[in-house]
Amino acid sequence: MKDFAGKIAVITGGGTGMGRELARGLVAEGCDVAICDVSDANMQETVALCKSEAPQGIRVTSFRCDVSKPDEMDAFRDHVREAFNTAHINLLFNNAGIAGGGSFLNETREQWEKTFNVCWGGVYNGTRSFMPLLVAGTEGHIINTSSINGIWASAGPHAAHTAYSSAKFAVRGFTESLITDLRLHAPHVQASVVMPGHVGTSILLNATNTGVTSDDGGRTLLRMMGGTDVDRMSADEVDNAIRAAGETFRDNAPTTAKEAATIILDGVKAGRWRILIGADAHSLDELIRATPEDAYETEFVARWATARKR
Repeated sequence: MKDFAGKIAVITGGGTGMGRELARGLVAEGCDVAICDVSDANMQETVALCKSEAPQGIRVTSFRCDVSKPDEMDAFRDHVREAFNTAHINLLFNNAGIAGGGSFLNETREQWEKTFNVCWGGVYNGTRSFMPLLVAGTEGHIINTSSINGIWASAGPHAAHTAYSSAKFAVRGFTESLITDLRLHAPHVQASVVMPGHVGTSILLNATNTGVTSDDGGRTLLRMMGGTDVDRMSADEVDNAIRAAGETFRDNAPTTAKEAATIILDGVKAGRWRILIGADAHSLDELIRATPEDAYETEFVARWATARKR
């Protein structure tokens, strides 16, 4: 798919971050875009930006949807069909994700599964719902957002990171397995897996909108980030700490959401099935490939920090 003019794209998690910037980049190239998110306010801002920047005649629509729920993804698919009067789409960006669910041993089933069901289930549900529309077109591409945690199942030696990492490994494996499946059964459709490093998004700030930062969920996130005596904090202190951490994560990232979206769209045009984002992602990938048995040793993080500076 060398260009996006005249195409139809679907983006989950389109309210903020990479999803928003993907939408803006696509409409600028003449692509109709449908986004979903759990936040109506965030989606309205994305739609307004897209409409102000899009060439005349480009269509943009939004739909409130929890990607972890199959019936809501099916409803989003039906909305896209009706809004664009179409039986096909060309691009599916399974981008939605949340943070949370650190320890399998110490966190509740609900905390763990909330993260896993959005980060993995959203990709599965999105692909299930929209695959018939992708196959119905003459040219299609599925782009699934994994993470560097789909390469390295860790947030460092002092914090459990099992739900998010497990989900992102599932996304990566699913996408890679689709490559052969699609070649055999729908060769006009391609699949790519995106593995961002630290990108300046609102993933931690958005946790408030997903229920992850209930009091227990917020404490889970802070434990994952380390350095805080979480059990001694009040609920207000937890909320304030999450907000401060989220702003720092968004504003001090080495790669902006706009830069990440550009890398993704360029990767799709180039037909790349594996799209790494950021020097941190590339250095981590190289280091793990070189010494996979050392990936979960305590000193590995220091070696990665040194590699990132090169």
